[in-house]
Amino acid sequence: MIKKIGILTSGGDAPGMNACIRSIVRTAFKNNISCIGIEYGYQGILDSKFRNLGPEDVRNIIHKGGTILKTNRCEEFKKFEYRKKGIKNLKKNNIEGLIVIGGDGSFIGASIFSKEFKFPVIGIPATIDNDIYGTDYSIGFSTASRTIIESVDKIRDTASSHERIFFVEVMGKNSGHLALNAGNATGAELILIPEIEMKNLNILTKSIKKINSKKESLIIIYAEGCNLGPIQKITKHVENKIVGSNVRFSILGHIQRGGNPTEKDRIISSLFGYHAVCELKKNRTHIMIGIQNNQIVNVELEESINNDKEINKELINLSSIINNY
Repeated sequence: MIKKIGILTSGGDAPGMNACIRSIVRTAFKNNISCIGIEYGYQGILDSKFRNLGPEDVRNIIHKGGTILKTNRCEEFKKFEYRKKGIKNLKKNNIEGLIVIGGDGSFIGASIFSKEFKFPVIGIPATIDNDIYGTDYSIGFSTASRTIIESVDKIRDTASSHERIFFVEVMGKNSGHLALNAGNATGAELILIPEIEMKNLNILTKSIKKINSKKESLIIIYAEGCNLGPIQKITKHVENKIVGSNVRFSILGHIQRGGNPTEKDRIISSLFGYHAVCELKKNRTHIMIGIQNNQIVNVELEESINNDKEINKELINLSSIINNY
């Protein structure tokens, strides 16, 4: 049975990562398994940035955003020679299994590493983008949605007061899950996401004109991966095409990554951490811990990596029916 495991956080930080680390460490302790925190993601494996983690070391972190282990994107780990160095460092420190908290890029690295060296690895989905196949929720999605909602609610106050058309850019890379969720929660008049391409700016302007004829102020949620280009360019185009319009934009940026995790992120993170340790104890490997229909599930890493998560089409229909009045 595994006696010592390593934990790392990789890729973009997400609120709830600390809650997950806390759960892993304390569950492992109850099962007589030692925990090693690996700092700075995969780079920490290469540089032997290891530290012991016990129950007291994770005290008072469940409510904190970010990650106490720090995080990084490690290009070197994509090369076999560096992964070979990594496995030597892990074995030298008697680390027998690895829990990777991160997104799809982190899982690709975990999958390759696990296969090459037959090393036990379990992935835990943590990304505000919520674009990981095989799980309904990823760590950080709930908190990031809350941050966007609070910001857009404030922007709507000024948009309404000045009768403005307001574009609000949100994160998500090439995924619209975050935009679609927050857009519906804020009653945004238009939600633009990468999965539904707008053919050109003239079609967009026509849609805005139609809504603007009924409403003096609009909120348009714009996912950063959309095909129409930079939000500054879009704003200028709309302003030029709609005579007398008062158009502004706001890029929320990295504020979406931070903040104290919501209740949902704290609980789901804790469940993920607990089940990851339980599965490693059963000698299960090369899986991701996910949640589907409020049930914790195991998903093969390959299945998660090789499939795209579909957006919720019902939310698209909902937006088009109730948000334009």
